[in-house]
Amino acid sequence: MATSLLASLFFTFWALLISPAISLTCSSQKFTKNQVYSNCLDLPSLASYLHFTYDPSNTTLSVAFISTPSKPGGWISWAINPNATGMAGSQALVVYKNSTTGVAVVHTFDISSYSSIVPKDLSFEVPDKTAETRSDGSLAIFATIKVPANLAAKGTINQVWQVGPGVGEGGMLEKHDFAAANLHSKGTLDLKNGQSSTNSGGDTTVKKKNIHGILNAVSWGILFPLGAMIARYIRSFESADPAWFYLHVFCQISAYAIGVAGWGTGLKLGSESSGITYSGHRYIGIALFVLATVQIFALFLRPKKDHKLRFYWDIYHHSFGYAILVLGIINVFKGFNILKPEHKWKSAYMIVIIAMGGISLLLEAITWIVVLKRKSRKSTKPYDGYNNAQSNQQPLAM
Repeated sequence: MATSLLASLFFTFWALLISPAISLTCSSQKFTKNQVYSNCLDLPSLASYLHFTYDPSNTTLSVAFISTPSKPGGWISWAINPNATGMAGSQALVVYKNSTTGVAVVHTFDISSYSSIVPKDLSFEVPDKTAETRSDGSLAIFATIKVPANLAAKGTINQVWQVGPGVGEGGMLEKHDFAAANLHSKGTLDLKNGQSSTNSGGDTTVKKKNIHGILNAVSWGILFPLGAMIARYIRSFESADPAWFYLHVFCQISAYAIGVAGWGTGLKLGSESSGITYSGHRYIGIALFVLATVQIFALFLRPKKDHKLRFYWDIYHHSFGYAILVLGIINVFKGFNILKPEHKWKSAYMIVIIAMGGISLLLEAITWIVVLKRKSRKSTKPYDGYNNAQSNQQPLAM
């Protein structure tokens, strides 16, 4: 019964539907200086908007980019990447408020790599650039750009946009989030037709992160705790022997196999993003892999119940098992904070964990009742009320 209930909770984790997002349209936006542009686009992520006019006669692009920083005091950015589709290598216009005056100011950044983001003049001419703070808390970038000849000949440019939480000393930009919306904030802008296209299939890095998160949530976050619950509680029922053992082994080996796959995708993601490091999440992941690998050997090193080493094996097996259980759940929540999926997914996982905890408390009570009753039936008494006086005087056998 408990196993089927846990299984149903597991499947509800995947049963949520994705709700449609609703956003404002750029056509309703007005500017304080009443600027007018030929085209406007509702960009597909980060609630951002682009207004632009392109003059092919002199290859000049006039843009107005509107977005809201991820936190008050943060920054927004719109960039052109002359040679690639991502942020690395892009030439960025960044707006944030001056910490002293509170006035929004445009700055230019050369993002040669994720680890090198420095204030610098752009590789193309920007004869005019201004910024403004809007009444709804958003910021706007206004710029006139001289499109390089090779891009003008193509008629398209690679655009990237982003929002961040704050600005440090010396104008150093604080890192933006790496949620799906942030990683999808790029596309191709068709200057002649006034259209923007993005990779509808999603960024491959985002897919890898989602796969990494799902594999690890299922393995370390659900299957390992489920296997531990089976070993602790189901085994107390005599009718469940030896089925509980095979269920326990199946859960733990499956969890280990899935966890290793998730660990491998994590290593791959780390190698592909050398400038992005999540030390705590990474070190716990390595510890989990090592502990789980050692734990798997417990299956092959398991002595018989009456063996003199069984006591020490139990200590090793149980201590490693509980360490994996605790670290696994902690790291799943760290992963949620990094990936930042829709809130419903974190809520669903919390419901599953709370439900498993509640079931564990219930089964703990039932297990103690079963064990105490079993001991009571097996206990012997020196005097049961029917022995004669002579037998009552005899000493207990040792």
